[in-house]
Formats: sequence, C-alpha cells, structure tokens
Amino acid sequence: MMFLRTMPAEDIKGKPILVRVDFNVPLDDKGQVADDTRIRAHRQTIGELLEKGAKVALVSHLGRPKGKRRQDLSLEPVADYLREKMGWKVTFCPATSGTEVETALKELEPGTLLLLENVRFSPGEEANDPSFARELAAPFDLCVMDAFSAAHRAHASTEGVTRYLPAYAGRLMEREISYLGKVRDNPASPYTLILGGAKVSDKIGVIENMLGKVDSILVGGGMMFTFFKAQGYGIGQSLCEEDYVELARDLLDRAAQQNVRLHLPSDVVCTREIKETSNVTTVRPDAIPDDMMGVDIGPETSRAFSEVIAASKTVLWNGPMGVFELPPFAEGTRSVAASLAGATEQGAMTVVGGGDSAAAVAQFGYAAEVSHVSTGGGASLEFFEGRMLPGVAPLLKEE
Repeated sequence: MMFLRTMPAEDIKGKPILVRVDFNVPLDDKGQVADDTRIRAHRQTIGELLEKGAKVALVSHLGRPKGKRRQDLSLEPVADYLREKMGWKVTFCPATSGTEVETALKELEPGTLLLLENVRFSPGEEANDPSFARELAAPFDLCVMDAFSAAHRAHASTEGVTRYLPAYAGRLMEREISYLGKVRDNPASPYTLILGGAKVSDKIGVIENMLGKVDSILVGGGMMFTFFKAQGYGIGQSLCEEDYVELARDLLDRAAQQNVRLHLPSDVVCTREIKETSNVTTVRPDAIPDDMMGVDIGPETSRAFSEVIAASKTVLWNGPMGVFELPPFAEGTRSVAASLAGATEQGAMTVVGGGDSAAAVAQFGYAAEVSHVSTGGGASLEFFEGRMLPGVAPLLKEE
C-alpha cells in the first residue's frame, strides 16, 4: 500500500499555498465551461484550505497551447465559473509566475482564491524546466498536489515544484490512491478485470501487471477483434491491430496457464456504418460478414459478463464495450455499467478507471452507484501498469 503526506493539520491561516488542480475542462462556443466534472472533483480540497484561511493559488493547464499564449485557452472563463457557480471569491491572475503573482498574493485576502493563468503557456511547464519550477514555487510556503489526472506527467507544476516546496496530497489525490491502490495491490477475490476501448496496445501493460492478480478478464470494445483474429476468425471491417495479433494469442495462452478465465464475447453487434440511424445485426464472432464491422458486444455476452461481475468482490473497469456514444451501439457498455452498480450494492469494491469508461458511467447515470470513478484516464492506466507516477512519488511518506 502507498501512504501519502496529507494536507497539514497545523495553522495555515494567511499562508500562501499553491494547489495543482486539473481544470482542463471543455469550453463551449461562447468560451464558457461546458462540463464542470473536473472542477467539482476538487471542491473538498479547495474548500478545506479556504475554511482554514489560507491564501490559495490554483494552477492548472487547459488544452495544448505548446508553450504559447492563446486567448482561446485562457483559464479566465474558469475564474468566472468559480465565482458564479461555486460561490468562491476569486481573483484571476494573467500570469503563472513572477512579480504579477507575488503582487496578487500580497493583495489576496486570507480564505480567498487566486486562479493563475494556463501553466502550459510557459514552455518551461512541459519541459519541467528547473528554473521555471523554482519561479513557480517562489511565492509559496507549500504546495498541494490534487491533480491525479496529471500525475503521470513529470511537469514543472506536478513534479518540479516539489523540489522547492513541502508537498502534500489533496483530498482528491488521497481518494484516488486509496481506491486504486486497494484494487491494484490488495484486492478481495474473486477479482474481475474488464477491458475495452479501441486498442490492445493501450492495455498491454495493465494486462501484464494484473494477470497474476485477477481471477477473470472480460474483453470487449475494439480490442476484442485483435483477439478474434488471433483465434483465426474473420473480422470483416472491424478494427484490428495486426501487429498485436501474436501478442493476443500469447495472452490467451498465458491466461489459461495461470488459471485466469479470459472471457471473449460470444456475440457481436455489427453494422456497415457508424451513425445514429445505422441498422445493426448480431452475429457469432466467427460469422462477422466481410462488409460489416463489429461495434459492440451482443446481448448474450452482456448477460454472461453480468454474471461474472455479480459474483465478484473486486471489479476494475477500463474501456467501453462499444461505440457507446451512439444509441445503436451503447447497450453493451450500459449493461456493464449497470452490472457494476449492482455488484457495488452487494458489497463489491468497484472502480472505473477514468477516460471513456468514466464518461460512460456518467452518461448512463451510474457514476454515483459504483465505489469510485477515477478522474485520470492515462494516469490510471499507468498506475495499473505498476508504474510510480512522477506526480505521486514526491507525496509519499518516508518509511
């Protein structure tokens, strides 16, 4: 298990604290926040620091400006949102470091917020430039890392500043490491791993690291067709990573050798084109028509997967079962989400590993009915690959 230095209990009233958050939120065509999920995830951390009277400066990235200032990627609309929707007193600073930040901090009232401009406007951020990290850290007494979703990046605001400031984990970071750590390192059995999404290549590290820990693996999404190809089936126009067919065959063999039940779909939903009005047909995996593509697991598979999930004490899900954004291809993913909710109600630990899976449970209304939905897609993948995330390492308690 991993043990983090959590936010300090001592008096921090009036102290300037740098908090790394993830406000990389979608903006609508009017430049306003279109989805506040990531903002709301940080409410507890920010709220606690404000209640204790700290001078809280929030630092985040937005989009990929590649070290250049872009007005369409400014965080100023987020400052407006924080004032209007969260009810916090917020000052926006058009800089990330230097005298503008120092002046703004001096003028900031204890118990109020300063939102810094997009940290990726500086080329020193993604380069993890030590001089930029030192400049970023200079006005502050300590830093709080709460952006688990950015913790797999060794950037100046996630890792660099911790060389110059005492570093602590925020409440969101605590929750992420607690839940993800339990299902990675100390799971209750039977343990089921559900994998979907487009590519086997994205999940190789997870499978390699988790193969000796799980009892069952359920495979859906685009990656199932690489496994079908490994079994010698024709897959029509379905997505397939040809370079990974041999690896898929090897994983099937290794799972069998380790007594891990690797479940592939027994039926597949197929179509000729991916659109809302598409006609679909359900076929066996060895009977996919040459002119069609697989886009979801079928109803028989959904029922079989649900039975495995219902019998589990621990479930980790990463990757949708099909093109869930469109109604004709959504049922497999919806069924898995519903099954996780049912397993949770029966006492299982259920974790959804961020990214498209998190979007799916939210879309189908099950986000509040599972144990934990991770905020980090790429970060959660790397965590389950067994890697030490650079944004987490500085927060660990010394043995």
